[in-house]
Amino acid sequence: MKFSAALCLSLLAGSASAFAPATPSSVKSSSALNLAVGEVAPDFSLTDQNGKTVTRSSIKKPLVVYFYPADSTPGCTVQAQTFEARINEIRKTYGAEVVGISGQDVESKQKFAQELGLNFSILADEGDKVRKSFAVPRAALGLFPGRVTYVLDKDGVCQ
Repeated sequence: MKFSAALCLSLLAGSASAFAPATPSSVKSSSALNLAVGEVAPDFSLTDQNGKTVTRSSIKKPLVVYFYPADSTPGCTVQAQTFEARINEIRKTYGAEVVGISGQDVESKQKFAQELGLNFSILADEGDKVRKSFAVPRAALGLFPGRVTYVLDKDGVCQ
């Protein structure tokens, strides 16, 4: 059963179906987001807070990719803490990984991850190249980077 990327919040609510295998379909469902359900997510290679390069296509398991506006801001801190609180359950129950992406540099990621004790990768997308490849919409009348979460299956297909 396919689920819209907009329903990725179901992951946070504990729904197992977000990681159920997608049924083959020649029709792609559109969503409110710019990456349609059924589309393969753009590939990327970015550096995380530990200096490790993370490449989307190398991750052969379900992946939650969340884009957030900025490190160490109130809303982004709450979002990261929520994923951190659930990371072991996400890994055990769904066999999935989580990556957070924003435009700050690796040093900012290191500080943010250390402050919060994060046990998942947050990736430095300096210049917002990956954000643009995912066509993440901007927020607040286009003034700020947007906040979007995508759930990808093990093949990188948006659910």
